[in-house]
Amino acid sequence: MKQVRATRYVTPLREGGSLPGIVEADDLGTYVCKFRGAGQGLPVLVAEVVVSELALRLDLRTPRLVVLELEPAIARYEADEEVQDLLNASLGLNLGVDFLPGSFGFDPTFQVAPDIAARTLWLDAFVANVDRSWRNPNLLVWHGDLWLIDHGASLYFHHAWSGGITDPARFAVQPYDVGDHVLAAHASGAAAVDAELAARLDTSVLEEVLAQVPDMWLEPRPGADSPDDVRAAYVAFLRARLEGGRAWVPGRAAA
Repeated sequence: MKQVRATRYVTPLREGGSLPGIVEADDLGTYVCKFRGAGQGLPVLVAEVVVSELALRLDLRTPRLVVLELEPAIARYEADEEVQDLLNASLGLNLGVDFLPGSFGFDPTFQVAPDIAARTLWLDAFVANVDRSWRNPNLLVWHGDLWLIDHGASLYFHHAWSGGITDPARFAVQPYDVGDHVLAAHASGAAAVDAELAARLDTSVLEEVLAQVPDMWLEPRPGADSPDDVRAAYVAFLRARLEGGRAWVPGRAAA
């Protein structure tokens, strides 16, 4: 991913618990910054990158990502103590998500193309994204198109790696509850595109996706001492999910 330097902190976005913020950068871009110092930690940034990269390979729209460097001066004139503490805890490399000016949140009046809805639902089931409900759709509409955002709640398995890399077999067969999903009505469509989408995500593609994650965000774990070892673990979990019978695919039983 391209690396840029934050030049100005603009304002916090208080919709989520991680308190992302709008920042300007030295490439003249404006980004939503997902902070490395937020409570969820670095695995959330990894999930954001991995799922965004997977979405692009499934022809789904998601904002451009950059590595966003924060330097100490960024917090110097911030009056809000909570924000200042977060900025100081996040010095170094953070995640920047391209800000989409004029976008608006998804609501039931927006007609999603059935193919886009099916692919979105399939992707969410594949990565076990638990955060695409009507309470929090994490979808934007921009220039008449649907854009997927906020994927940090995906790939939950990495939160159990503090004691070492776990067995991917459990994730491989973990069912996906589609009942609360904002696009649940398209479950049969997700089953119909299953074979096509799974075929797109071979091992080389998964390795390309993980290569986009900065080394600094891939913390060593027992049995995975280097960033490349951690990347290999993510690839193993995603491959296992694809090769484990895919009972998690929405609508598959009825297809």
